[in-house]
Amino acid sequence: MLEFINDLLKFPFLQMALAASILASVACGIVGTYVTVRRITYIAGAIAHCTLGGMGAARYLQTELGLSFITPLTGAVFSALVAALLIAYLQARSTMRQDTILSAVWAIGMAIGLLFISKTSGYNEDLMSYLFGDILMVSPFDLVLIGALDLFLILATILFRRQLDAIAFDEEFARLSGLPVDLYNTIFLCTVALTVVLLVQLVGIILIVALLALPAATAGRITSRLPTMIMVAILLCIFSTVGGLSISYTPDMPAGATIILTAASIYLATDTVLKIKGKLKK
Repeated sequence: MLEFINDLLKFPFLQMALAASILASVACGIVGTYVTVRRITYIAGAIAHCTLGGMGAARYLQTELGLSFITPLTGAVFSALVAALLIAYLQARSTMRQDTILSAVWAIGMAIGLLFISKTSGYNEDLMSYLFGDILMVSPFDLVLIGALDLFLILATILFRRQLDAIAFDEEFARLSGLPVDLYNTIFLCTVALTVVLLVQLVGIILIVALLALPAATAGRITSRLPTMIMVAILLCIFSTVGGLSISYTPDMPAGATIILTAASIYLATDTVLKIKGKLKK
């Protein structure tokens, strides 16, 4: 921990990693709260794994065909938004079971990504980076993107709080009340897609769902009001990401995995304390 603090004052890449952890926690706390309340973490998981298809295709075009303007980030954004729009459309129009839709999107996205990555030079290194994240490689451009997403999410939450709350707690009543549920659901899923793309850099595709769900689930155990839950989730995300980053630094452990284990430890500790308090009150 002391080595991390000392190096933080000397190395810009650590300062950017810390800034990314804090900024990403804002987006993660807001989106993760609504994802958890709506119980759609599996949708976030499908979108997250589908991004590998866009990343793999973009890396192939960039490396093998020399299209340098196409980056893995642009590929991830494209594939995530396509997945979100497809899921939203099929939810509203298709008679297929939702788990079938999500399984198909999840598997097809991963398969496309693996196919392109297997044909790209140096694919093993890229695959590890995409799957498990590399927060220490965050760039100033990444920070700008995460900050812009945070600003958008904060404004959207303030301006459309009533609509988002209605869809989150009682979608059928919102539909009967005349609210364009399909439109707001599509916009929300696109927001989830953008958040997922930015979190890939922090914890990787495999662990994104855990980072979205665990802090929000912990916040849900200690508060019942949605605005308070969002604030607590953001704080817990910050504690998890910054704490995981600092813990992993000296022993050179994977930062993404350590972040998730920190978030899981907080959840388990909170759950244990609440159970003990509940037994003492009886």
